[in-house]
Amino acid sequence: MSGVNRKEKKYAKLMRNQPSNITFSSSDPGAGRSGMGPFESQTDNPHYGCFTRHQGVNGDHVQQQQVGSSHQPSCYGDRQRGSHRGGFRGHRGSSRGSYRSYSQDIPKVITATNFAQARAAEINAMLKAVTHKSGSQFLQSLPPSMRRRAMSHNIKRLPRRLREIAKKEVEKIAQLKKEQSKSKSRKARRRHGNLLMEFNRRQRKNIWLETHIWHAKRFHMVKKWGYCLGTKPTTKSYRACYRAMTKQCLLQDMSYYCCLELNGTEDNLLKSLARLSSRDAGITFASVACLSGKYQGSLVLYKADRYPEKPLGPVTFLWRPKTQSENRRLWIWAHPTLKMDLLTELQLVCQCLDAPVPEPAPTECKTITRTTVKQTNVVGLKRKLQDKAGEVVIPEKKIIGNGTRDPLKTVTWTSLTTGIVIEDLTMEILRYRLIGPLSHSVMFEALQAAAVLKNSEGSEEAGLHCWWSEYCKRPENVTLHNRQEGVLLLLPGITSPAEISAGTILGLTVGDPRLNMPKNRTTAMQDPSQSKDLEKIRELCLNGVGAECAQSQIWDRNVRNIVTETKISEQELNHMRSKLLVPGTRPDLGPQECKIPILLVQQPGKMAGQEHTGWGSGWDILIPKGWGMAFWIPLIYRGARAGGLQEGAKHSQYKGLPHFPDDFPDCPAGIQHSEETEKELIGIYKKYPPAKRPNYIHHGTKTPFRCPWQRLVEDWETQYQDGGIKPTVCNQEQELSPEVQDSTKVYVGVHEKEASEEMSSEEKPPELVEEMEEDSESVTTLEPNTGCGNIQNPDTRECSSESGHVSILRSRKLLKQISTWCRPTSSRGQQTRRYRGSAQVQMTTDTVKSIICSYPRFLIWVRLSLLRKGSPVANATICVPSKEDLQLLVSDPNCSGPQEPKHRDPFKHQCKALKTKKKRALSQDLETAAGDLGIKPVSSCGVDLIRGLWPDQPQNVMSHCSRLTIGYVSKGDFSLTVGCGEALGFVSLLGLLHMMSSQPAERRGLALVRSPASMQYRFAKINVEI
Repeated sequence: MSGVNRKEKKYAKLMRNQPSNITFSSSDPGAGRSGMGPFESQTDNPHYGCFTRHQGVNGDHVQQQQVGSSHQPSCYGDRQRGSHRGGFRGHRGSSRGSYRSYSQDIPKVITATNFAQARAAEINAMLKAVTHKSGSQFLQSLPPSMRRRAMSHNIKRLPRRLREIAKKEVEKIAQLKKEQSKSKSRKARRRHGNLLMEFNRRQRKNIWLETHIWHAKRFHMVKKWGYCLGTKPTTKSYRACYRAMTKQCLLQDMSYYCCLELNGTEDNLLKSLARLSSRDAGITFASVACLSGKYQGSLVLYKADRYPEKPLGPVTFLWRPKTQSENRRLWIWAHPTLKMDLLTELQLVCQCLDAPVPEPAPTECKTITRTTVKQTNVVGLKRKLQDKAGEVVIPEKKIIGNGTRDPLKTVTWTSLTTGIVIEDLTMEILRYRLIGPLSHSVMFEALQAAAVLKNSEGSEEAGLHCWWSEYCKRPENVTLHNRQEGVLLLLPGITSPAEISAGTILGLTVGDPRLNMPKNRTTAMQDPSQSKDLEKIRELCLNGVGAECAQSQIWDRNVRNIVTETKISEQELNHMRSKLLVPGTRPDLGPQECKIPILLVQQPGKMAGQEHTGWGSGWDILIPKGWGMAFWIPLIYRGARAGGLQEGAKHSQYKGLPHFPDDFPDCPAGIQHSEETEKELIGIYKKYPPAKRPNYIHHGTKTPFRCPWQRLVEDWETQYQDGGIKPTVCNQEQELSPEVQDSTKVYVGVHEKEASEEMSSEEKPPELVEEMEEDSESVTTLEPNTGCGNIQNPDTRECSSESGHVSILRSRKLLKQISTWCRPTSSRGQQTRRYRGSAQVQMTTDTVKSIICSYPRFLIWVRLSLLRKGSPVANATICVPSKEDLQLLVSDPNCSGPQEPKHRDPFKHQCKALKTKKKRALSQDLETAAGDLGIKPVSSCGVDLIRGLWPDQPQNVMSHCSRLTIGYVSKGDFSLTVGCGEALGFVSLLGLLHMMSSQPAERRGLALVRSPASMQYRFAKINVEI
């Protein structure tokens, strides 16, 4: 049987290409194979007219009748193929008897007409197969000996008789390839059919900046504070960004900062805003230099009448220069996490009775309804997303500004009592920050002052740029514009932006920066030799920009809307460039060129301390919405390197300033950020097995992922109340050995005396210098309060016990005094600093007690510089060194520092036992198993028992380790500016005063720093910089 099946398969393979309309009829295949199988009539196709012999025929007469049946596609089934093979094989290889039986089945009479009609379809199929050849038939028509591989692509290789046929076949194949579209790649298929609609849909929850798509291709994007922001570049550019901040230019998009505009009379504004700040903490809204509109100011706002507690956060503000109108305008720039709290307080102090209206959801904005159109299925296109039933469709229009609200409606709050109007300008004004010594060079090459229109030109183009033509009609405006342009031309002659007064504001009207963009990316370089007006440059550095030059039309909302609406699109601009006679030249649009009002704000660099003064200075550019990419790309093409949130945090760290909201633990935004960061770090910690992660219990670290500020200040306050700490000042070195007394002179440094005699000659605005001098003179008014019976004042005790909140000391008088007591050394490039004013207050026991009574639960911002090797990290502990530690440092200056002994883990066995019980017991028996161990189950205590972490809330964090803890590090790293490990953090004011009072005068400010996952303490110097 195997041989028969093999033959049948071979025959079926040979017959697979035969026409499907041919049907063979035969008798039993078994009879045919044996030689006895004549043909028998079966169901035949009507088109082919197979003949059958009917039963019941008389004599030898045979009737011929065409029997029709439907055509079956399975006519080559096993049964029919076997019958056909049996008949023919029996005919060819059978005996004579079998031949007679086969010949008897052949009809004697055939009608020619019916036979030809039945075979017409077969003949047509044969002719079609011969005449209509496939794509490779012209090669198959040749004998194998004449075929060549080159004939498939070169028709001239064929014989001449086949060239025409081959040419037609090639053209036919090419046409078929064009009609059949090639399947697109996966990236192309996943691309949305309408990108604009897709981008608008993705901005419902998180707002996109105008530079979002540019950043999304080059940065790691994160969703924070309601925005989609770039955190850091995808390339390795950590040191490159630092070099840009130090020697070149770094560019940041700060448009996510919120701007609030206050409009009203000057007296009402100052009276209302005075409740949110205090002159004791620095400048206020009423500062003379800032009130004139000449400088930008910055301060920390508090809740109404709650200074020095309940802070909101830091803000910057700009006053519009005085105009003919009686009302003044004030812009307050704040972080997005601070916006709602700030609006609530402004509504309170400005007496706006209506509650602040929350920003409408993105689906509440005015939209355009689209009709559903049935689309044809196109190969290679992705199916468009259909909106859900009842969902409002997003308009197919590019979102400019804040897409979560109607751009035609303003969000305002009006006070009927004071007449103050608060307007939300979030995303209405874009803000770019340039950092580095070449920032003004980049800005000078990318921006050019707008050309002044003549009267004839202004009348022709009044329809497009009516505001600029009307502005140029007044001679005083033209004179002011020329003066502002003259100041811009002086910027290339300045070496660094730090030479200009801090916070200088310059108003300007510039042309379209896209017209000045170079063909290739270049690097802007400063060339002081080109500047000829050295006297004007010197005057600009000393006196700054005049108050009249700070005026700009960007303050007018109508002008901003006109500038946004009349912007020339990229398509139109490229079309104009294509018509230039000389490609690459600057298109001369004449009066049709867009005029954009902007503001240039000088950003001061490092002002705290004495080292690297002016580092990180630059400029901020304020532009109307809709012009984001038009300014961003020209700045990039001039050599500016783009940075993200990580570079902004490093910039603040190297300047020694706290970064919001990371370094503001007393603000609501800072507390929320700390909780979110702790959850994220705990999640990362739990992903590692116990053997691959540090056991913080062994290291003596109770809170490795956050800083327990509240617990710290409460522990120090309790210790002071119990009498465990007494503020005794050590004025002599009687506690140290003689060799320690002699060696302390080396620790101070040989340059300390020279540095202390020289005072800083930092250039500041005259008004700010006077204010600083007044503050420094008032330091001597600090009087000891010897009759302090209680630790807290009644108001302070009530606030602290009521809120349980920690506060940060921001009094400039007290900060200057404590900074003097710390006595910064000259090691690692540090220098001492003396402030202007009268003699400083000496550190006595009564003075320390007076400060402690006034500020019991306060933290103070400090900078720590490691004396030797080491790189501190976040959440590291700051401890008080013991006498043995100081003697160890004196005896061996190169010592690394003391070490913390290993702590015992009391939860080790409980974790193992609980893990075993969880494996054996069922979920309902978990509480019983935990009760047998003497611990609370996870469901009842609400805290997971994680091996290596303390499960409960931290208790007694001050004396948990062998050294007293006075503070924690907020951020730390190896400083590229100083060349050693540096850290920024907070320490308890009470603990700092206790440490300094117990240390000798030459050793004050010396502390220990230990990382959470390390046993090693490092010696560091505490500096209080203001």
